[in-house]
Order: sequence, then structure tokens, then C-alpha cells
Amino acid sequence: MTSDTHASLRAGHLVDEQAVVSLTQDLVRIPSTWDAGRGRSEQPVAELVAQVMRGFGWRPEVTEVVPGRPNVVAVVDGGLPGPTLMFEGHTDVVTEGAPEEWTVDPFGGDIVDGRLYGRGSADMKAGVAAMIHATRAVELAGPFPGRIVVAALVDEEGQMLGAKHFTTTALAREVDAAIICEPEAEEICAVAKGAVRLLVTCTGKMAHGAMPQHGRNPVPAVAELVAALGRYQKELQADPGEHEHLGLTYLTPTVLDAGSADQLNVIPGRAVLGVDCRTVPGVDHAALAARVRSDADAIGTRHGVTFAVEVVDDRPCAVTPEDHPVSLAVAEAHRAVTGAEPVFGGVPGATDGTILWRDSGIPNVVYGPGPKWIAHQPDEYVEVDDVVRKTKVYAEAALAFLTGATGARAGAAS
Repeated sequence: MTSDTHASLRAGHLVDEQAVVSLTQDLVRIPSTWDAGRGRSEQPVAELVAQVMRGFGWRPEVTEVVPGRPNVVAVVDGGLPGPTLMFEGHTDVVTEGAPEEWTVDPFGGDIVDGRLYGRGSADMKAGVAAMIHATRAVELAGPFPGRIVVAALVDEEGQMLGAKHFTTTALAREVDAAIICEPEAEEICAVAKGAVRLLVTCTGKMAHGAMPQHGRNPVPAVAELVAALGRYQKELQADPGEHEHLGLTYLTPTVLDAGSADQLNVIPGRAVLGVDCRTVPGVDHAALAARVRSDADAIGTRHGVTFAVEVVDDRPCAVTPEDHPVSLAVAEAHRAVTGAEPVFGGVPGATDGTILWRDSGIPNVVYGPGPKWIAHQPDEYVEVDDVVRKTKVYAEAALAFLTGATGARAGAAS
């Protein structure tokens, strides 16, 4: 272990273990789903995050992305020249769903047998608390090179408006790398799947169900397109095939809307199909959309209907090399804290890191407290020991990256 890594261990030892757990509980106890009808937003969580930051003497910038939905971003300067590392987490959570499916209060933040329960406990309020207290530990360890950006952003569970807004700022252009503090168990995820979301509208002609010859029914055409998507999916699963960490490409029909159950005797004039495409590196998103349009046009011609294919969202695969300094910094810190060899994996969905990569070219890895598959489920939880452990890893990873402790190894590996 290098002397720089020893320096980072001092930062890990300065983590306030009780405070990071308490902050996680306080964050979980705030229902921060985006639900205007229920009067919920990320605002109260943002206020708490900003309050904690100000308590450390930081000067967070609170910026409304849309009314009632603020990003909170603080910059902690180490006092010496050096690079800029970003810690990123989101403040919104998904709905708790049906309360009867929970065995605990979804917003109680209760600790039972070493597990801290509640909506957002893993995804990702533990990560937000951990990145804040890890940065504080680095600051308490003394002067360090460069800066740490601590960003708690809104709307990751929606359209990632917070990350998209951040990438428009001057600060985003100064960030050299980021650690996204999402729950990934013990994995360091340097790659994430891409996503293309398509909204397909098929227009025909209404008619009486007893006289279909006078209409142009869009439903059979859409059904044929769904079958065509299945065939195309098989092609993509064969070439480029299965990715080591991300698995296979999927083209999944998720929305189908046509006609009315109250009027089964009416041939609808329009049908809408939603498709969620999840891709691996090697899949060309523009070519994917063009292929779907081509198949749809051919099917439409046969059925006498027209198709319009809209790309609603396009998120590329995010790929950071495993020998990049930020990847190595997290790997070395994980090894130092846990005593276990790091394991690299992949994010099956997308995170704010996808937007940071797409819009600002910021290399990033996803690593954080919580089981990888527990997000959005009833009885969501995070292990208390894991919150503390990951906070220490973050502190050590920050100093390893900022001091260049991984630079020589990164150069040798590239």
C-alpha cells in the first residue's frame, strides 16, 4: 500500500459513524417522492442536506431545477492544486406503494437487527449521507489536493432533470471524474446499460366492429410490430451479443393503448405502443431507431396504416475503463477498508452517471451502500455496517484519486 493510501486511511478513521447513520435515518423519514398531488417533492430533503453542509462551514448552492425541486451542490476546496472529484446522489425516491406490503413504516427509518429500513434507505439516501460525511472526513484530515464536489440532485427516478441541469453549469466542465453513490452491494460498476425509449403511434381509421372492411385497424399492425421487435431483439442478442457485466440487449414493449373496453364494437383509429430498449456497448442507437422505423413502415404499408416512431429518450451506455484513476481509486479503497478484493460489475439500468457521461463526458463509477436488487421493493433496507463501511471507502477513494495515488498504476495499465 502506498503512502498516499495510508494518508487516506486517516480520513476513513475520521468518519463520524453515528452521524452518518443518523443522517440516513433523518433523510429516510422525509417522503421525497415527486408527487404534487400529495404535496411531496425533494424540497425538504434538499433543505436538510443544505443545513448539514452549512453546519460544516460549507457554502452549498441551492438551485431550483423546476419549482420546488432544487439541486444542492457544495464545493469543498482542499487548499492545494489538484483535480476535481464529484460525489453524486439523488434526493428523490419512488413511491412506497401499498403500505400493507410493508412490515415496517416505509418512512420510519427504523433499525431492526442491524438493518435500516425505509423507502429510499438504499436507493439512495444512505449513499447521500455517506458521500457528505466522507467528504467531511477528508476535510478534517487536513489540506488535500484539488476539490470535492458534493452534489445532491433531483429527479433521478424520473427524467434526470437534476443531472441534466448540472451538466449545463460551468462547474460540470471542471469535474475530472465522479463517484455515483447508488447501491451496488460490493460491486464497482464502471459500465451501465444504455436506454432508448420509443413511443410508437399507429394511425388507422375508425369503423364499426361489424363492418371492419370500412376501417383500417391499427391493432393487428401494432401486434405485428411487437413480433418484429422480438425478432430484432434476437438479432441484437446474437450480435453484439452478451456483455460481461451488463448481459443482453432487450427491446421490451411496456405500454399498449388502443380503443376502449367500454366500446368493444369500435375499431379504434389509433394505437400507441411504448418500447423500453436496454442496450449494451456495440449497439448503435441511431441504427436501432432507424430499424424500428423501417419495420414499422413496411408493416404499415401492408395494413394500410401509418406509423410514427418518436425517440423519447436516448441514454448511451456509460463506459469508464477499469484502469481509469477513479476506478482504481475506488478499488484500492475498497480493498483497504474491507480487506476483500474488489469485484467489477455493471449497472443494469441507468443512473445520473449516464447523463454526466453523455452530456459532460465525466468518467464515473457507481458504487454504494445497499443490496443491488432491493431498490423500489417493499421493506427496502440497507445494512448499518455497510453505510459506515462505504463512507470510509468514499473518504479513502477521494484522497487516492485527488493525490494521484492511482496514477502510476493507471498509466501502466493503459
